[in-house]
Amino acid sequence: MTVYKLTRFFNKKTTSFIKSIYYRNLSSATSVSDRASFPGYKGEFSTELQFIYPENNAQIQCYRVMNRKGVVIDPSHEPKFDNESLLKMYKNMNLLSKFDMIMYEAQRQGRISFYMQNHGETAAQIGSAAALDPQDLIFAQYRESGVLLYRGFTIQQCCDQIFGNSNGSCKGKQMPVHYGSKELNFVTISSPLATQIPQAAGAAYAFKRNQNGLCVITYFGEGAASEGDAQVAMNFAAVFDVPLIFFCRNNGYAISTPVKEQYRGDGIAARGPAFGMVTIRVDGNDLFAVYNATRAARQIAVKESRPVLIEAMTYRLGHHSTSDDSTAYRSVDEINLWEKDDNPMNRFRNYLHNKGILTKEMESEMDAEHKRIILECMTKAERTKYCKPTEMFLDVYDKPTDLILKQQKELLEHLKTHKEHYPMNSYEKL
Repeated sequence: MTVYKLTRFFNKKTTSFIKSIYYRNLSSATSVSDRASFPGYKGEFSTELQFIYPENNAQIQCYRVMNRKGVVIDPSHEPKFDNESLLKMYKNMNLLSKFDMIMYEAQRQGRISFYMQNHGETAAQIGSAAALDPQDLIFAQYRESGVLLYRGFTIQQCCDQIFGNSNGSCKGKQMPVHYGSKELNFVTISSPLATQIPQAAGAAYAFKRNQNGLCVITYFGEGAASEGDAQVAMNFAAVFDVPLIFFCRNNGYAISTPVKEQYRGDGIAARGPAFGMVTIRVDGNDLFAVYNATRAARQIAVKESRPVLIEAMTYRLGHHSTSDDSTAYRSVDEINLWEKDDNPMNRFRNYLHNKGILTKEMESEMDAEHKRIILECMTKAERTKYCKPTEMFLDVYDKPTDLILKQQKELLEHLKTHKEHYPMNSYEKL
């Protein structure tokens, strides 16, 4: 009765708390049915001194729709795309493949400074892009060119950014392949690993407050998942229930570091439940599986306002970048085996051929047309002048500070005095 009298002076929540303590104390001290009620854990007690050995737990399975030959395993999981949509997906994969090859050669010729290929990961890019709403906000890493192309970013825009000319989205202030498009809701890529992940969590929190019916998606590799930023973002997203899709491309290598040296547990997917997130592992070389998983993840994120983790298992067939020689840390035989047995583009091509949607003649025409477009855009981008040098002082402050204006004046005086030492004809006039 003492407990009951005391609780009259407290609110309802306090009353419930005190009652729980009172009735819990009535239980036998040796009873294993006495449930724990700590702030950080509510569940059953155990009288067994038992540790969890991760190797004794079953692995998280990998969802797929098609086998490596492009044959749908369970027809009930086959997305109902029309032929036009299927061809759009393949055309984007084909275009990106040709673009990769030509830009790689352009870098080797000294025409551009840097490039990162997407070879082997196009299904993960196109499949996820097709499942999103065009208004969903994207925070990418640097191997998501296919996502941007699917949204409508043109090859000319890609070339302008890579060559760093005055038409480029970054005006020559960023490294090549660091694309961005406000119109297409694609946040400009940053070089440091994982910085985009907590930014995405913050943006998703804003979406939640606005109740706009949209979600945010952030892409990253399994190497970036080792960064502290990734853990902070996942915990924030889970605690505050934000509509965010964490899309991890697990391609086997973080530059030269293989997964066996990157983590000990069951990949990145195992971290989802630990943070309290809905999670799925998917065959990243299966475009349909990626599409289904991302589409379902988006529904969960928007309708339930909670984050979802997708781990897309794939393989990086190309070098990490033009600054990398991957044969220094993996064998040519390994690369060739994956190229032959599990190239995602080949898998999707086989599916389209089996359905009679794509023919060899169509492919030949597509190859020629895409090559023509890329070479024309590259030539135009190469001939377009760079921004005038004073552009470097803009886009940081709303209004240039006195120090910035002083530096700008010093640069102009220097160029005027020593203009013969600079290729000023390559820049827009001051």
